[in-house]
Amino acid sequence: MAAPANNLSGSRQRILTGLALGGGALAALLGLPTPAWGGLMLAVVGLGAWEWAALVKFDNGQRILYTVFTPPLSLAALFALPSVAIATAAILFWLVAAPLWLARGWRMPRGPGGALLGWLLLVPTFYAAVSLHATSPMLVLGGILLAVIADSAAYFSGRKYGKRKLAPGISPGKSWEGALGAAIAVALYALLVGLFFLHANPGRILLLLVLALVLFVASILGDLFESLGKRQAGIKDSGNWLPGHGGVLDRIDSLSAVLPLSLSFLLLWQSI
Repeated sequence: MAAPANNLSGSRQRILTGLALGGGALAALLGLPTPAWGGLMLAVVGLGAWEWAALVKFDNGQRILYTVFTPPLSLAALFALPSVAIATAAILFWLVAAPLWLARGWRMPRGPGGALLGWLLLVPTFYAAVSLHATSPMLVLGGILLAVIADSAAYFSGRKYGKRKLAPGISPGKSWEGALGAAIAVALYALLVGLFFLHANPGRILLLLVLALVLFVASILGDLFESLGKRQAGIKDSGNWLPGHGGVLDRIDSLSAVLPLSLSFLLLWQSI
C-alpha cells in the first residue's frame, strides 16, 4: 500500500508546484516592466546554463564558469545583435538543423562544442522573451499558451488514442495520434486568436494558422532535442529545482524553440 500513497503524494506535489510556477510566471509576465522581466529571465538563463553544463559533462570548474558567463553573454547579445540575426539563427537551427540532428541521432558535443550549442539554445530564448515582452507581454503569453495547449492536447489525445510511437528511441511516451490531437488544438487556438483578438482578415488568419502549426512542430522538436540530450547523458531530469517538474530546461524545452521562432514570425507578420 505504500506505493499508491507515494504516487499520490508525488502527483499532489507536481500539481502544487505547477500551480505556483504558472501563477508566479503569469504575474511576473503581466506585472513586471520589461527590464525587471529581463532580470528574471537572466536568472532562468543562469539556472539553465548550470543544468546544460552538467548535461554535456562539464567538470565542476567549467560548470561554474559557464553558469557565470552565460547570463552576461545573453545580455550583451540583446544589445549587440539585431532581431533579424536571432530570427535567422532560430529558423536555421529549429527548422533545419534540429530535425536533421534528431533524425540522425547525433550525440551532444562536449567541450567548446557543447558550450556553443547551449548558448545557441539559451541566448535566443532570452533574447526573444525580452524582445517580445518589450513589444507586448501578450506575445510572450501567446507563445507560452501555444506550447501548453500543444503539450496538454498531445498528452490527453495520446493517452486515449496513442498507438504509433513518434520517437520511440528518444521519448517513448509520444505518439503520432497525440501529435495529431495537439495540431488540431493548436489550429483551433490560432483560429480563435485571429478571429477574436486580432480581428484579422481571412488571408492573415490563414497565415496565422500556418505559423502556429510551424510553432507547434517546433515545440515538439524543442522537447525532443532536450530529451535526446538527457537520454545520452543518462539522466531523467535536467535538474531538481522544481519538485515534481524536474529542472529549468525541462520546463523551457519547448519554449526554447517556440519563443525565438515567434520573434521570427513577428518580424514576418509586421513586414507584410
